[in-house]
Amino acid sequence: MKPTKLILCILFMMICMGSKAQDKFTISGTVTSQKTGETLIGASVRIVNTSFGTSSNEYGFFSITLPEGTYTIEITSVGLAPTVQKITLNKNLKIKALLSDASTQMDEVTIRSIPKGRSITSPQMGVEKLSVNEIKGIPALFGERDVMKAIQLLPGIQSSGDGNSGFYVRGGAADQNLILLDEAPVYNASHLLGFFSTFNPDAVKDVTVYKGGMPAQYGGRLSSVVDVTMNDGNNQDYKVSGGVGLISAKLNVEGPIQKGKSSFLISGRRTYADIFLKLSPDSNINHDQLYFYDLNAKMNYELGKNDKLYLSGYFGRDDLGFKSTFGLNWGNATATLRWNHIFNDKLFSNTSLIYSDYDDKITINSGVINANIFSQIKDWNLKQEFQLFLNNTNNIRFGFNTIFHTMRPGEVSAGSGSSINSSSLQDRYSWENALYVSDTWQASKKINITYGARLTAFSILGKGDFYNIDSAGNVTDTLHYAPGQFVKTYLNLEPRLAISYVFNSSTSIKASYVRNVQNLHLISNSTASLPTDKWVASTNIIKPEISDQVALGYYKNLDNNKYELTVETYYKALQHQIDYRDGANVYDNNAIESQLLFGIGRSYGIEMLLKKQVGKITGWVSYTLSKTEVKIDGINNNQWYNATQDHTHNIAITLSYQRNKKWSFAANWVFYTGAAVTYPSGKYIIGGAPVFYYTGRNQYRFPDYHRLDLSATCQLKKHKHYSSELNFSLYNAYGRANAYTIDFQQSKTDPTQTEAVQTSLFKMIPSISYNFKF
Repeated sequence: MKPTKLILCILFMMICMGSKAQDKFTISGTVTSQKTGETLIGASVRIVNTSFGTSSNEYGFFSITLPEGTYTIEITSVGLAPTVQKITLNKNLKIKALLSDASTQMDEVTIRSIPKGRSITSPQMGVEKLSVNEIKGIPALFGERDVMKAIQLLPGIQSSGDGNSGFYVRGGAADQNLILLDEAPVYNASHLLGFFSTFNPDAVKDVTVYKGGMPAQYGGRLSSVVDVTMNDGNNQDYKVSGGVGLISAKLNVEGPIQKGKSSFLISGRRTYADIFLKLSPDSNINHDQLYFYDLNAKMNYELGKNDKLYLSGYFGRDDLGFKSTFGLNWGNATATLRWNHIFNDKLFSNTSLIYSDYDDKITINSGVINANIFSQIKDWNLKQEFQLFLNNTNNIRFGFNTIFHTMRPGEVSAGSGSSINSSSLQDRYSWENALYVSDTWQASKKINITYGARLTAFSILGKGDFYNIDSAGNVTDTLHYAPGQFVKTYLNLEPRLAISYVFNSSTSIKASYVRNVQNLHLISNSTASLPTDKWVASTNIIKPEISDQVALGYYKNLDNNKYELTVETYYKALQHQIDYRDGANVYDNNAIESQLLFGIGRSYGIEMLLKKQVGKITGWVSYTLSKTEVKIDGINNNQWYNATQDHTHNIAITLSYQRNKKWSFAANWVFYTGAAVTYPSGKYIIGGAPVFYYTGRNQYRFPDYHRLDLSATCQLKKHKHYSSELNFSLYNAYGRANAYTIDFQQSKTDPTQTEAVQTSLFKMIPSISYNFKF
């Protein structure tokens, strides 16, 4: 059966199964915060004393169908007071559920005792959510709370180390994570080489991480999806908040454009380390550049009862320069225009037009080299999705996604007198399309199933030259294609299946299978994720990467949802994995395929999370035991070898303590096995100089990494219209010298000896920041 016919058959089966139900009337509506007008994601909608229930989608919309009768409906969301309504259902009803701020009814310590708990019934596996309050409660470098660093404290998600923006999910490489901001892909989510992330928590509403088994509406990456949603902006009142730290300041402004119908949000942040550098009398320092800025903006307008329009954007830039000799400048720009339309009580639509642009520029002005190197990746993206609340047992999503990619791998602009010439690698064009459908089906009171598929077609387009390569990496033929001409199309079907079995109201087991396909690849000669790494698309030789992952999990909510225990195990098989040849040059070669080798990979492990959600002390303990290996012909004697991102053990302990209304404290401790790395196995002397030789790939390891961070927050003032606080934090409290790089060199005192020289970025870093809101 052809993939397109299979997709249509799945959709037909979903509708047929739903048509057997004898549902009568539908309650639908939108859940919002009464105080801010923000729509609430994942709010729980429950029909009291029945098994019926649902949750609000990404835009706060919900729908539930019931037989005629009288019901009590309860709607809850974490941190807000629940609302309870008694309704008589003899026709379709549309309601707008307004949840009031719980702080108006109880103190802050009690608010924490309204946990939602992990969903026991949902078949979705490998999903983690972090609230903004949890993110703000985690100690951070220089007092800057960081979304990306926070998710690296969760099981199965591993940091790539200090000063690196990349992270690894279930053994996947750093480029195998899809990072979305209001649906727009962010290709480099870092500032200052990974010291900070691009996401300002003051502008963030919701963070959801899918570590595997991601829903069919997501695609394009093998390992994970990090879906970040921006705040809409307060449509009830004007609010201003901000903060000042040791190296950065931020400001957030929001308010109604037309009260109750439309709102705006503007959130900006900038570091000012470069200003202090200019004050230095040292000419080697005062001409350096070292700063970043970012700006989030969003506005929305309610066109009518059934239509809402959103426009959001992100703009961020980094500038690092050392006098006039070297500069590194990179940045992201995204824009999303979304239209929500409610066709009826059961059918919800979201249409999105998305733009994403990432570029980096390197400036070199040293000796006889005077040049600029520029690269860029730019996307235009149209996504149409429908959500059909067919009945109480079937929730169907279906839609399509089409993306046009433009890649400029590298342009060298040489100045006068430079020893190198201007050159340009060929621009690459591709067109990525996807159809998807999925159904979350309550098969019985104990069994819930999500099943569906995603059909992707990735087309490589001209103009440009494409190559045939022999096994030694030599170009044997060059093929020229005209603009818009199709070079090759890869068609892949990605089935998705997840099942949960509910033992009781607090215990379940789940199993899942998912296939993912990736057509954009990050090529790097380093072990870290850097702005200079090069994105390339699949070509006639570089095939789409494919992963097949199976997982099994046990879930338990303990003591009336005060604690949650999660245990998941997984196995992931990988095809068409990419690594570079020994001595490869990936930055000055049009035939990039000649520098690469391809093979298979595997990753497996077990993840455990114990989370406490109630009381003065909250937090979690996570542990991951895993293994990740790669096997590529031409590397390591064609034998399996450790992937760079292989970390055997990973532990994170995160705690928050609410001492009283004035003081709160937080701490986190992390430990993980050092990354796999290739070190020299010996040396020989040529002309009196040592030359190192290497045997196997990634046979050695960095030293183990561990670190303790501490913070304390003092509430200075808190009134109805104004509040302020001081935050004190200590990064790496016991001064562990974790390795950033390890280099080998000849000993200056004994030339026959070789020394390993370790470079560490941070030891102990104290910081203080002042935050306000009015």
